[in-house]
Amino acid sequence: MITVFKNIKELIQTREENINKVSGEEMNILPTIKNAFLVIENDRIINFGSMKNIPTITNATIVDCTGKMIFPSWCDSHTHIVYAGNREQEFVDRINGLTYEEIANRGGGILNSAKKLQETSEEELYKQSAKRLEEIILLGTGAVEIKSGYGLTLAAELKMLRVIKKLKENFGIPIKATFLGAHAFPAAYKTNEEGYIDVIINEMLPKVASENLAEFIDIFCESGYFTVKQTEKIIQAGKKHGLQPKIHVNQFTSIGGLEASVRNNALSVDHLEVMTLNDIAVLKGSNTMPVALPSCSYFLSIPYTPARKIIDTGLPLALATDYNPGSTPSGNMNFVVATACVKMKMTPEEAINAATINGAYAMNLSNEVGSITKGKKANFFITKEIPSYGFLPYSFGTNVIETVYVNGKNG
Repeated sequence: MITVFKNIKELIQTREENINKVSGEEMNILPTIKNAFLVIENDRIINFGSMKNIPTITNATIVDCTGKMIFPSWCDSHTHIVYAGNREQEFVDRINGLTYEEIANRGGGILNSAKKLQETSEEELYKQSAKRLEEIILLGTGAVEIKSGYGLTLAAELKMLRVIKKLKENFGIPIKATFLGAHAFPAAYKTNEEGYIDVIINEMLPKVASENLAEFIDIFCESGYFTVKQTEKIIQAGKKHGLQPKIHVNQFTSIGGLEASVRNNALSVDHLEVMTLNDIAVLKGSNTMPVALPSCSYFLSIPYTPARKIIDTGLPLALATDYNPGSTPSGNMNFVVATACVKMKMTPEEAINAATINGAYAMNLSNEVGSITKGKKANFFITKEIPSYGFLPYSFGTNVIETVYVNGKNG
């Protein structure tokens, strides 16, 4: 089935040649075509260009996009959307003056989510997670990474990963699974950290690998969580099972986790709210993608990732939601793009590149999604009538998306 979209006011992120990522000054270049057409066949993009060159195709479905723009779908490379219940009480506790760390020390935070998840059936967990996935697809997300990490036992971590696998089977968008057993230390191992690391390495990882439940491994490398030494030990164990590292680092402190991640060829390092000059220097020349999570900074009232320092040094940057029950209960990539512009001083061009092509790179999906390129998946969204692509981050409280296409299908 062939569909032709014509009279597109502006076709965003058009790349004749597929590229993996954009860095530094290139991030401020967003190729577009005004008064454009787009042709898809089944689930693939097969042609695009200026309306003056629109081909004649018989028996095609025609969609008139007068006044509207087409963007490639957002690529959200960092989420935790498989979780049970919510943590709204902790939200109120923070308003009343408790810190993230104080809440965690009282049994809240990740351990709170783990308790709820352990008590929730796999069927119910799938139902809750599928609803969140449907929500973010309608908000324009066309590829997503989902982590485990709220299980913290062998059975519960496997339950999470099996739910992710089921989501992957039942939804049309590319979904990447990440094993995050090293999200926090369970209460039973608070005085026996090495004991829990042994469980991760000798019990969890072999099972995750034998059932082919994940492609990536993640560790929360942070003061009060996993040390740099522990992080490297788990990374290396994951690599033996074919899992590529994508690591939580530098959310509250810079303790050397970023350097260890780059040394171990991590695909991405995520959070980066606290960055030293050495951290930025370490990223130079590496293939590791820095990933910023501005919704988390917004929700927790912590510093934002220093995007300008990162980009102005010539590095790439991706944007993701960090959708989770404790620090970012939102999967709205439109808000992420807007917040990156407002609070991190990224240009609309940089933010859109970070949320599409660079986000795809951070999931090993550069050949499938992230741009309007021939041969890529027909995952994109059509806006309402808007004056410019800069209007999307400008109108941060308005949903400007009218129609979402996944695998070439609307709805």
